[in-house]
Amino acid sequence: MNVLEKETSAVMAAAVPGKKSFFRKRIWNERYMYLLVLPGLLYFIVYRYIPLLGSVIAFQDYSPFSGFLHSEWVGWRHFAKIFEDQEVIRVLYNTLFISFMQILFVFPAPILLSLMLNEVRGRAFKRIVQSVVYLPHFLSWVVVISIVTALLRNAGVINQLLHLLFGMEPIPFLTSTDMFVPLVVFEVIWKETGWGTIIFLAALASINPELYEAAVMDGAGRFRRIWHITLPALKSTIVILLIMRLGSVLDTGFEQIFLMLNPFNKEVGDVLDTFVYYKGIQQSDFSFATAVGLFKGVVGLILVVTANYFVKKMGEDGLY
Repeated sequence: MNVLEKETSAVMAAAVPGKKSFFRKRIWNERYMYLLVLPGLLYFIVYRYIPLLGSVIAFQDYSPFSGFLHSEWVGWRHFAKIFEDQEVIRVLYNTLFISFMQILFVFPAPILLSLMLNEVRGRAFKRIVQSVVYLPHFLSWVVVISIVTALLRNAGVINQLLHLLFGMEPIPFLTSTDMFVPLVVFEVIWKETGWGTIIFLAALASINPELYEAAVMDGAGRFRRIWHITLPALKSTIVILLIMRLGSVLDTGFEQIFLMLNPFNKEVGDVLDTFVYYKGIQQSDFSFATAVGLFKGVVGLILVVTANYFVKKMGEDGLY
């Protein structure tokens, strides 16, 4: 009996393919899917993961002539400098303030626009509006800032209209420290709000129309339907996007800020991204600039993990 059992198990083992052969067969059967993923995977490996090896210079007094292997190790000195340098503290405050204002005003803008578009019943008009609000996303920041500069400079269209209509003197929109942050927020709203509605409109498309019909039968008005049906359907999407936004709280957009900076507004407009550029490229302080960049990444990671933890504690679906 034992001999028969052994022979039977041997036959079954021979019939069942091993893990390696099963893995190879699965890869071969799904080879076209892997080929589709390959370009994106290569992008992240080449431009995201391999450059991380250069982060080692944050712990060195890096010199291009000595290289990675022979530069002097200084440990955490550059990270300690982040909290000791008054200029870094000022730049960090500017970054957090601009980022907070963007979360406060820019983040809700696509949600509000999506709610308004969802209430439009004319399909042709709705498609035209969607196409119009999508277009600014495809303009580069160079073009956007050029348009803003042409409109708001002292001899620009806006100041000319204000002078003709109200006799006002030119307002220094581009050099005023008080106008810098509102301009940054307004530009981001104008450029990215339409594109941001895509995700929310896709979530709204999954709502069962019978819910709205039942609400109408119960006497619910438009705002009641939005409050009790539309917004709850968007809640999970809003939470996930907000968590992801917190991960980039120290990223305010280098190109936009850099193009808007001038000697008059630099005090309130200089952020971590531009500070790293000035330190790392113009002043060749590569190690300190790298330390600031790593600091940004660590802060973003901590914020994402913390926000995701509390969101799941409240019963919502987090990122993971």
